[in-house]
Amino acid sequence: MSPAERFSNLAAFYEQLKTVMAAICVQKGGIPIDNYVGRFFAADVLEMLVSSGSGPQAERYKEEFVRAKDLVTTSQKPIHEMTLEEFEKVMNI
Repeated sequence: MSPAERFSNLAAFYEQLKTVMAAICVQKGGIPIDNYVGRFFAADVLEMLVSSGSGPQAERYKEEFVRAKDLVTTSQKPIHEMTLEEFEKVMNI
């Protein structure tokens, strides 16, 4: 698979993910997307998408990533190795 195909597939997945997340928020009584825990996973997917693409389409995702970069899972320490306090900070609890 070429890098362009990989980017295209990941972009399609991310767009579907946003649609599913919106539907889940509606199903759960209309909770704001900012309260949905899946936004952390979406931020990780978006980070991967931004790092794998270039060109005008990637620029749109880069702008979106700027708003979500605080939600990305840290790469310094896996969640399963975090203390409760570190986990709460990452999850913004």
